[in-house]
Amino acid sequence: MENFSKWFHNILDTADIIDSRYPIKGMCVWRPYGFQIRKNYYNYVTKLLDKEHDETLFPLLIPESELAKEGLHVKGFEDEVYWVTHGGKKELNEQLALRPTSETAIYPMFSLWIRSHINLPIKIYQKVNTFRYETKHTRPMIRVREITSFIEAHTAHATKEESDKQVKTGIEIYKEIFDNLAIPYLISNRPVWDKFPGADYTIAFDTIFPDGKTLQIGTVHNLGQTFAKTFDITFENKEGTHDYVYQTCYGISDRVIASAIAIHGDEKGLVLPPTVAPTQVVIVPILFKKGAEEVIAKCNEIKETLEELNIRVKIDDRDIRPGKKFFDIEQKGSPLRIELGPRDLKENKVVIVRRDNGEKSELTIDDNLADNIKEELETIHNDLYKKAWDKFNDSVKFVEDEKELKPTADDGNITKFYWCGDTECGKAIEKETDMDVLGSCEELDDDTEAVCIHCGKKAKHISSIAKTY
Repeated sequence: MENFSKWFHNILDTADIIDSRYPIKGMCVWRPYGFQIRKNYYNYVTKLLDKEHDETLFPLLIPESELAKEGLHVKGFEDEVYWVTHGGKKELNEQLALRPTSETAIYPMFSLWIRSHINLPIKIYQKVNTFRYETKHTRPMIRVREITSFIEAHTAHATKEESDKQVKTGIEIYKEIFDNLAIPYLISNRPVWDKFPGADYTIAFDTIFPDGKTLQIGTVHNLGQTFAKTFDITFENKEGTHDYVYQTCYGISDRVIASAIAIHGDEKGLVLPPTVAPTQVVIVPILFKKGAEEVIAKCNEIKETLEELNIRVKIDDRDIRPGKKFFDIEQKGSPLRIELGPRDLKENKVVIVRRDNGEKSELTIDDNLADNIKEELETIHNDLYKKAWDKFNDSVKFVEDEKELKPTADDGNITKFYWCGDTECGKAIEKETDMDVLGSCEELDDDTEAVCIHCGKKAKHISSIAKTY
C-alpha cells in the first residue's frame, strides 16, 4: 500500500465507518456500518469479560480534589484533562474533570465497598467514553480527543500474588480478543519512564501498521497499593488486622478496530474478519427475465439456512448491475459473496467468492451448504490470522550492533536488541534513534553472556524500539 495514511482516511469515509467532519478536532461520528463493526467487537469483548468480571458504570465527571489525590497519576495526564468550570453561567466551586481514565472516579467507591477479605476480590469493568486533550497530530481512531470505545477493567485483591495473577489473566483476555480479530502483537513490559502513571508496572501490546509504525493497542497495569494508599482502600484480613488492597486495571479502545481495518485492508477497501463483519455473507442474485422468481426464492431459502447457524447474511437485491454490487461488497469488506443465477440454479450450485484473496469456487446446493459456508468463514479467519502474523514476524528483527538500530527500525521493523534495563541507557537509545523503546520483551537468565547494545554492561532483557504513532 503506497500511501497508507491516505488510504486509511479514505476508507473510513468511503466504507461508512466514521465521519471526521464533526466540528471539534479529534472527535468523530460513528456511522451505521462502522457502528455495527464496533457493536460486534463490543459483544465479543463483553462475553469474555463477563466470565469473571461484573459490568458497571461510573460517572463521567471527576472532582478536581479526587483527581489531585494521586499526584503521579494526575501528573501523567495534567496536559490532557478537559475541565468543566461552569454549570450554566454559574462558576463551580470546584472544577470537574472529564475522565481521562477512571481510577480516580472508581477507587473512592472501592474504599466504601471494601471492608473485609470476604469482599475481595472485586473485578469490574465498564464501557465508556474518555476524553484527553491530545496535543499531537490527531488521527481518526488512532489518536483522538474522545475515545468512544474505551473498555476498562479494574480489580482489587488481598495479596500481591493475586494481583500478579490477575495481570496474567488480563493478558490472556487480550490475546483472545486480538486473535479473534487476527491482529498480531508484541507483548512487552513498558520501561519505567513509559509505564502508566501510578502503576508498579505496565504490560503493553503493540502491533505494526502497513506504514511501518507501531500502535499500542492494549495495556495491563499492576497498580500495587499506590491508589489503595491514596484513597484509603483497606480491608480486614483473616488475622483481624487491616491492610491495603492490591489493584490492577486494563483497557482497550477504538485502536483495536482501527488495527483490524489497517492490517487486513487492501487497495479495494476493507477486508473484515468474519467475527466483526456486519454482514459475513452477501448473496447476489444474478437475474434475467426468465427464471428470476426461482432464483430469488432459492436465495431466500439459502439465507434462512445460514441464519439458522447464526451467520450474518443479507441478499443484495438492489436494482443495479452486478458489477456495482461486487464493488460495494468488496469496499465494505464482507468476507464471503455468494452468486446465484438461473444457470447455477439449474446445475444446483452456487459460486462463492472470498473477499480476502478473491478466490472463486463452487458449492453444491444441498443439506450441507450452510455448514460448508460456515467452514469457509472459519478458513477465511485462519488465513487472515496466518497472513497477518507472517507479515508481522517478518517485520521483527534482532540486531547486535547499535549502528543497525535506527536504519533497521526506519525500514518499518520492530527492532529487538540486548538491553541492561537502566533508564539512563534506555533514554539515550531513544534520543539517538529518535524512536521509542517499547520495553522488555524477554527476561534473560542471570548466566547470560549477552551485553547491552549501548553501554556494554550485562544485559538483563531483550528489548525493542520502533517508530510509533
